[in-house]
Amino acid sequence: MDTLNSSAAISSETNHALVIYGAQDCRWELVPMPVPEQHQVLLRVGYVGICGSDLHYYRDGANGDFQVREPLVPGHEMSGTLVHDPAAELPEGTPVTVHPARWGTPQPGLEESPNLWPGGSYLGSASTWPHTQGALAEFIVVDRTMVRVLPAQLPLRRAVLAEPLAVALHALEQARSVGAHLESARVLVSGVGPIGLLTVAALKSAGAAHITAADVVPQALERAQRQGATDCLDVSTHRLPEGGYDLVFECSGVDVAIAASTSGALRSGGIHVQVGMVSPTSRPISLSRVISGEIRIVGAFRFVDEIDAAITLLASTSEIEDVITHELDPDDPATLFAIAEDPSQSGKVVVGLTRSIQH
Repeated sequence: MDTLNSSAAISSETNHALVIYGAQDCRWELVPMPVPEQHQVLLRVGYVGICGSDLHYYRDGANGDFQVREPLVPGHEMSGTLVHDPAAELPEGTPVTVHPARWGTPQPGLEESPNLWPGGSYLGSASTWPHTQGALAEFIVVDRTMVRVLPAQLPLRRAVLAEPLAVALHALEQARSVGAHLESARVLVSGVGPIGLLTVAALKSAGAAHITAADVVPQALERAQRQGATDCLDVSTHRLPEGGYDLVFECSGVDVAIAASTSGALRSGGIHVQVGMVSPTSRPISLSRVISGEIRIVGAFRFVDEIDAAITLLASTSEIEDVITHELDPDDPATLFAIAEDPSQSGKVVVGLTRSIQH
């Protein structure tokens, strides 16, 4: 399609988005059609995953310290197809996902960690002003540098997991950076919501032989077993074994789970990787045990370029798509977010926006 015909076709389209106005005030409504500049591309969104931050924005009107101060379109996990590239570098119909970050100001000593640079932005976030609008719309515009072209064998529905799987892969890299040997380690994944499930899948692909999943929801543990957990432990009825693990990926962000890892479940000299976000007032770690046991604690924040490895892994491992338990429409936000928030019902919930896209 040439530029003139493409522009005419785009102008005839309508664009709807899921817009959050405040706590539990969310509407599927008509919004302006975005127009790409020369360095941008226009995408037709196929699928969007619901993340914990999206749930907080809907339920509380805020995610941590970041209040919704203007109408916010959530969503940073997406897959879709290219509609228009003003620079004509990518053809119409190209299947894509998106790296949702734009990096901020480089910092000395953090050249290899742009995810830690100040002043960046992330799709679907109220951390910036104006807010950075997200992907839960029929059409979005992003910088061309954010686009990742999908391999032919990767369906759009599975590709929506690229962003959260990249988070899990970054957590593995953080563990390796402080000396973890994944293949031989006794690994605990604490909290097996969507990120925990994808961490289990990433560990399996990395050759980890001993993966224990811990949660209080039996259905979540069943999902973890299907993704490769070799043992499952319901911590509502069983205690974690004292010194039972060499490496813990804490994915729940729950104080009691963090404390259980750092104060007892980790052996002396073990590694605790904090993946799940916590509140600014959270204080669950006993430093006396960290000191006496020389526990190594490392944080894992989003990711750098692991989304490329995530795409490769998703293309070769179809069973990871089983993390998706629900595909829902966007025009009933209350039901959408209620199901996504209930781990007894759901793993990863995705929104299907363009059912007509076939890939």
